[in-house]
Amino acid sequence: MAFLAKTSIGASRASDVEQPVLAVDGKTARRSHNRKKGLGAMHSVSVWASDYGLSLGQVVCDQKSNEITAIPELLKLVDIKGAIITINAMGTQKAIAKQIQDGGADFVLALKGNHEKLEKAVVDEFIDATENDSSKVHSYETTETGHGRTETRTYYQMQAPSSLPGFKEWKGLKTIGMVISKCLRDGKETIEIRYYICSLRLSVKTFARAVRSHWGIENSCHWILDLLYREDESRIRETAFRENFAWINRFTLSLLKQHPGRESVAMKRRLCGWDDDFLMQVLTGDWS
Repeated sequence: MAFLAKTSIGASRASDVEQPVLAVDGKTARRSHNRKKGLGAMHSVSVWASDYGLSLGQVVCDQKSNEITAIPELLKLVDIKGAIITINAMGTQKAIAKQIQDGGADFVLALKGNHEKLEKAVVDEFIDATENDSSKVHSYETTETGHGRTETRTYYQMQAPSSLPGFKEWKGLKTIGMVISKCLRDGKETIEIRYYICSLRLSVKTFARAVRSHWGIENSCHWILDLLYREDESRIRETAFRENFAWINRFTLSLLKQHPGRESVAMKRRLCGWDDDFLMQVLTGDWS
């Protein structure tokens, strides 16, 4: 099943965001399996417009490994022109990069063991540039404090050298990126390093916004679906029903996030049940 909302991204282009970030990621409803009937847990791949809290599309696939075939079908459903598409390592495929470029969008694709030679080459490029010619590397740092932790992220971006393995096969490849995240919690520091290939021009702040916005699909969409909608605990095991409910969950979450009220999503859901006027505001978008 696919869910489409093309007009949403079109409307966003009239706003003050020059390049909306569309995060593509998968999610499993872990308890939706039925062992007696040989039905595995439902896994869906969706597009999240991070700047606006909008779910633009959804495609259901059999399992996580099938994201590679589901992502191209999903991208066909959404008007991606002018956007930045961010995808985790599973979707870092040459054909997907070409599809994004052909659709008039830019890509920021993660590297994580799925292309070992390419990832190693990217790592070596950053090491070499840092040690021998740091002027090649542009950097940008942010620090956030909250929930008992302090997290510092340093973003690095540089031109992608033509010597990278398969350089010509990645359509539109212009830059490579690295993010070092340092998290301090209860006196203990953890460090995580991620690497990316991008069709973005050299602009480390744009790269940083794309990476940060991608994480928004976890925090602003998947986390809420599990915490408030209890999607991970759902025992709906009939194929069509569970896919329809997954679509309804994302659609209603998008509606709630468009409401300008300062209440939390949880409170807005309650208000929809308590107040018919508020419910109509959410459904119609008429907040006057």
